[in-house]
Amino acid sequence: MEQPEIKVNHIETKSVMTKSNTPLGGYSVNPYVGCPHACKYCYASFMKRFTGHTEPWGTFMDVKHWPAIKDPKKYAGQKIVIGTVTDGYNPLEETYQNTRKLLTELKDSGGDIVICTKSDLVLRDLDLLKEINKNCRLTVSWSVNTLDEAFKDDMDAAASIGRRLAAMKEIYDAGIRTICFISPVFPGITDIEAIFERAKDQCDLIWLENLNLRGGFKADIMNYIAKKHPELLPLYEEIYNRKDRSYFEALEKKAEEMAKKHGCRFVDNETPYERVPKGHPIIVDYFYHEEVRGTENSGQRRTKNG
Repeated sequence: MEQPEIKVNHIETKSVMTKSNTPLGGYSVNPYVGCPHACKYCYASFMKRFTGHTEPWGTFMDVKHWPAIKDPKKYAGQKIVIGTVTDGYNPLEETYQNTRKLLTELKDSGGDIVICTKSDLVLRDLDLLKEINKNCRLTVSWSVNTLDEAFKDDMDAAASIGRRLAAMKEIYDAGIRTICFISPVFPGITDIEAIFERAKDQCDLIWLENLNLRGGFKADIMNYIAKKHPELLPLYEEIYNRKDRSYFEALEKKAEEMAKKHGCRFVDNETPYERVPKGHPIIVDYFYHEEVRGTENSGQRRTKNG
């Protein structure tokens, strides 16, 4: 997918730190509004409901300007997730450097900082990340849901899978904890075993999250499957129209068996902070976002009434 033309705005905000309802809890921190990766499956497109943007998702970017974080140590021990509804290392970061500014403000906070990205631009800040890693818990996560560059190009305009994996290795080799986030898992397309084999020697954690289809992009993805993978359309109709969970329940069992085979821990909705022996990443089950959101990595899931 080609990078779309981006309409850039500048906005003032009272604070860049926002309490989070993600499974990790803590704070969600997004230095930008919008994301030029233009992922076809992006749940963050719901942000348009709150920002007043009428442009298609992936074609606009608001560059945030916020007052300096005066007391970063108030976030000591708190989870700080950078890039929950944007990518802090999107291509415009090269120009505006909002994410580097944010990390500089937080470098002595003592926070539990997680950077979520699909970019290798993060390598620009390796010097700063090494410094942060001395004073904070730091983790860098890359989304990798395929090893097929053609499928990746059908889905997003972000860096190639090869570049993401190369960046992951360089950060890992620098002594910084890394995550291979296998998300979203596309039924019948995402090969979690193949991705595990490719990434296991350069990450400490592997997160698993299923493809959620809701809102305006559900039709786009279903149409894509009908056109490019018609043999999978009945499966997608079972999962996303009839709410059949058997595919992902079987995949959970497969992931747990894979963990046992390779001597890895398999945990549900929690993210232990540790470096693990090389080749034995902890596999974390985050399937069914509606059950784990807002649970603060407790290892517990929300009930239908919870």
